[in-house]
Amino acid sequence: MDARVRSAFTRVFRRAMPAHDDWGKRMTSEVAIRIKDVSHQFGEEGDARHVVALRHTSLNVGRGELLCLIGPSGCGKSTLLNVVGGLMEPTTGTVEVSGKPVRGPMPHDIAFVFQENALFPWNTVFENVNLGMVFQGVPWAEREVRAQRSLEAVGLKDFAQHYPGQLSGGMRQRAALARALSLETGILLMDEPFGALDEQTRMILGEDLSVLLSRTDKTIVFVTHSLGEATFLADRVAVFSARPGTIKEIIHVDEPHPRKPDFVTSAKFTAIRNDLYGLLHDEIRKTIADTGVAAAAGPPR
Repeated sequence: MDARVRSAFTRVFRRAMPAHDDWGKRMTSEVAIRIKDVSHQFGEEGDARHVVALRHTSLNVGRGELLCLIGPSGCGKSTLLNVVGGLMEPTTGTVEVSGKPVRGPMPHDIAFVFQENALFPWNTVFENVNLGMVFQGVPWAEREVRAQRSLEAVGLKDFAQHYPGQLSGGMRQRAALARALSLETGILLMDEPFGALDEQTRMILGEDLSVLLSRTDKTIVFVTHSLGEATFLADRVAVFSARPGTIKEIIHVDEPHPRKPDFVTSAKFTAIRNDLYGLLHDEIRKTIADTGVAAAAGPPR
């Protein structure tokens, strides 16, 4: 990603929210997302397929914060993200976004980037980016400008008229990111958004997310399995227990945005990453052990 594309990427983020005069004080005391005692289960108690994915989780996310959720597979990270985004109703508890209760999708407040790119294969890249803005009710003339700007930001300007099947996996995920950016919401929910990207592009986009955090009030909740990615990006990392998931500990990353590449080689980075590893190790072992027990028991009868 060259300097011109990186500059465009940053300009798109800047439009989403006004910049602070003092970038060093970008985070505010205002709560953007309030999660209170949220639990979620799949199936009914007593059913063979009943699973408690998430239990009694409470958390506030400040406006302008990048919060990473990390934990073993199946611990409820993505479930919580879907509850916050209004895609799933919690079994118990409540979520508020900007003081409003979440009772369904909030397309003017929240944009998603999923693990899967969720592009429609029969639409071009430009049409896929445009589609989210149609649901938002953005006028056509503005949709076209936003779509072009967002595609340029992620380095796909020359592929606007291609179809998803003509792109690599990484390029498709960048198209999904462009669609989310075009919505220009204050909150971005990202579920392992860079997992399909090559390592070099993943690193650069991570740096550019950090630039975003330094210049805007955009709030990001970011699910990842990567200890290094969480350490580099987050203001705070919420570490989840094995299923049923709840927040085991919250780690603060006291490093100003934008994060510099040499932060990755610093003693502070290594110490935080090691702390995360220590917190997760036993939880991952427990998940593997529980999965093995369930597999040995065979399918439900």
